Amino acid sequence: MKSVANFSPFKTKMGEQKFNLENRAQRRRYFDFKAGSEIKKLRKYLKKNTFMGFFLGPKNSGKGTYAKLFLEALDADLVAHLSVGDIVRSVHKSLAHAKDKKELITFLKERYRGYISAEQAIDIILGRDTKTLLPNEVILALVEREVDRLNRKPVFIDGFPRNLDQVQTSLYFRALMGYRDDPDFFIFLHVPETILAERFKTRVICPKCQTSRSLKLLRTQRVGYDEKIKEFYLICDNDGARMRGKEGDEFGIEAIRDRLEVDKKVMSQLLQLQGVPKIYLRNSISVKDAKKFVDDYELTPVSSYAWDAKKKEVIIKESPWIIKDDEGELSYSLLAPPVVVALIKQLVKVLNL
Repeated sequence: MKSVANFSPFKTKMGEQKFNLENRAQRRRYFDFKAGSEIKKLRKYLKKNTFMGFFLGPKNSGKGTYAKLFLEALDADLVAHLSVGDIVRSVHKSLAHAKDKKELITFLKERYRGYISAEQAIDIILGRDTKTLLPNEVILALVEREVDRLNRKPVFIDGFPRNLDQVQTSLYFRALMGYRDDPDFFIFLHVPETILAERFKTRVICPKCQTSRSLKLLRTQRVGYDEKIKEFYLICDNDGARMRGKEGDEFGIEAIRDRLEVDKKVMSQLLQLQGVPKIYLRNSISVKDAKKFVDDYELTPVSSYAWDAKKKEVIIKESPWIIKDDEGELSYSLLAPPVVVALIKQLVKVLNL
């Protein structure tokens, strides 16, 4: 990807205190300690103002996690997070109900302009038409519909544009949604492929709240053990549900290599776009720079587990994780909270607060 130099290390090191970033209460104190003044400015801004932020990064680069932790840092449900993929899946599910299907057809006929009918668009969403791709214009209409439902709530959007053809369309996104007249910006995420590959292999999802974690790289506070199948599992911090892997993730990123290459081309093109403020986030830092820029507890640990059959409890061990980044440099992966601190501090500058 071009312009990697834009993703320079972001300094979060303060060193006066240490926090357990696995604990929600301590994460809150961590955010206040590292970015308290910026958080106050954002809270004040969001009482009367809004924005549209577009997350741009490869699949499983952490877009949903960063959006959720951003809300946690601000301690309020002030900003919505919309995933284009989730929107399409939600629409597919809702079309089983006649009332919802009728409402969607009415919306599309009123707000959508394109080269297929609203009925054909629904056939594509339902999978009855497998030969036609869902046009960009329909995707835009579906996203507009969800944003409209938010009633001028600030929003993070991820999953658009997904290909080079959509880039040109996305430049007119806000013009097509003319009822929103607020700041917009791009949030670029740079994640080494080594990290992406391991995340895919060890990723688990909460079936209730859809929170994503990693059995190896981003565990929850509680870990369980299924003695019948001799398997360790994470327990969601939000609702106590058993988190499960997604089918196909065990094969790593090679199964989606083509998509990753397209993501890189889209990001490279948008990095050159003028007139739109940009936020640059990276979740890795070279070993030689780590002590200068981050605190030790902000680095990603590798978790391993053992089962104590006598005590009926999981023994957790952690050790530093060192990888080679895309430039071949020995690096650490960062936990999500310091990346969110970088997001908060850069967002304050983008909004001129």
